[in-house]
Amino acid sequence: MNANKIIVIGSANTDMVVKTDELPLPGETKLGGTFFMNAGGKGANQAVAAARLGGDVTLVTKVGSDIFGQQTIAGLGKENIDTSYVFIDKTTPSGTALIMVNKTGENCIAVAPGANANLLPADIEKVKQLAEAAIILMQLEIPMQAIAAVAKNAKENQQKVIINPAPAQQLSDELLDGLFLITPNETEASFLTGIPVSDEATASQAAAIFLSKGVNNVVITLGKQGAFFQNNQLKFSTAAPTVIAVDTTAAGDTFNGAIAVALTEKMDWEKAVQFAIEAASISVTRMGAQASVPHRNEISF
Repeated sequence: MNANKIIVIGSANTDMVVKTDELPLPGETKLGGTFFMNAGGKGANQAVAAARLGGDVTLVTKVGSDIFGQQTIAGLGKENIDTSYVFIDKTTPSGTALIMVNKTGENCIAVAPGANANLLPADIEKVKQLAEAAIILMQLEIPMQAIAAVAKNAKENQQKVIINPAPAQQLSDELLDGLFLITPNETEASFLTGIPVSDEATASQAAAIFLSKGVNNVVITLGKQGAFFQNNQLKFSTAAPTVIAVDTTAAGDTFNGAIAVALTEKMDWEKAVQFAIEAASISVTRMGAQASVPHRNEISF
């Protein structure tokens, strides 16, 4: 096993972003917005975050044969990400996301998965590096059968899998049992556990449910409140620095990429969470998804 190798398995999208003072209501049109087009997708975002923060990263994803797919591969290569397993779907367009961001950094997002929806277990079987990964990082913008297949194989090989359960959807008990780390935000944790998460106490209640299902470690991100960690031996909260948020689009992705790097560097849990929060806090001060992700020299440790 390669102690430094991070394999991210997930989506790659092109984000089309409009920044306005206020998000439009249903049926309403807002004039005066500013348009950006950025590389995105949770898998690609997390891969870029891990690579910029010093990780040895391979991304497993699927794109179309269109211009968006070509731009995605080129952009990932510039980030020193191994693109050997970026599969090309010749019949389906690349994934796209339409994002609206208001003046306080809140957003709403609609995603057309495109080729991401065709990343299947048969593709994963071709990833020869998978058995060597120290950390396997996944999200939920690709088919669940691919996620389940990876998790099952990793469990048999005693590999560490991180699942960022975003966008939120139900996870089977089989998938959770033996999972190394789950990283929901408060909304996702509430959805998955039935506990309305809003503070440390409710986060601990939700974490206890994950732990009871066999998850080894739980980090629940709490936005500007920071993050909460719990396992069977340790429990703590870490505050986030006060920043002026302009776009929260890739904050969670930055956090996840960062914590994967921290774990390959053998940081303890408190330092790893602090490292990830600092990276995510920088990202919200900038517009865009991958464009907002900091580099390692911007982190204080």
